[in-house]
Amino acid sequence: MTDNPCRVTQRHYDYVAERTRGDDDFLKSLKAEAAKAGIPSIWISPAQASLMQIVLKLRGAKRVLEVGTLAGYSAIQMARALPADGMVTTIELEPKHADFAESWIAKSDVKGKVRVLRGKGADLLATMPAKSADACFLDADKDNYPVYLDHCTRILGKGGLVMADNAFAFGKLFADVPDDSGVHAVRRFNDIMAARKDIHGVIAPIGDGCWVGVLE
Repeated sequence: MTDNPCRVTQRHYDYVAERTRGDDDFLKSLKAEAAKAGIPSIWISPAQASLMQIVLKLRGAKRVLEVGTLAGYSAIQMARALPADGMVTTIELEPKHADFAESWIAKSDVKGKVRVLRGKGADLLATMPAKSADACFLDADKDNYPVYLDHCTRILGKGGLVMADNAFAFGKLFADVPDDSGVHAVRRFNDIMAARKDIHGVIAPIGDGCWVGVLE
């Protein structure tokens, strides 16, 4: 056994996906209608959703905070991992995305466990009291990830679960000349997460790379 027994390739991603719980008919329909509505198809993968559901269950989370609702896919997936009295509070800046997400959440099996807040992430996070959530998931504009993280650190408190999507920068993390400024933002955030002494975290090589950490 070595510290690095293999390199993760597309074949590994496909192998994992084939052996992980996939989307049900409702979620497949949500994705299809979102695409028709012109909403970017950039939601998390089913394998990443399973990973997040598992860690939320292990944490015993009841109150989850999400920054970046998009079509509501990840909010619904996380809500399914919570107990009956659990709640996902998800923040969305784009009215079109918020409208779509709310309509599909209302038709879902977790319609009473997800609420959508509209507005800027940093502004809404600033209004939330300390230790009012058990877990957070960042999946919005990458430039503001560090700002969102600072707010979530206060909102979660010790033992809180931190998750963040796109640690691999949409597959462009190692590009010599990135064509997207978001790549630089992701690199900065990854370095921030790695340097923080109050977060024990790791990038899980699932989906586009998912940070999973615990506040110590």
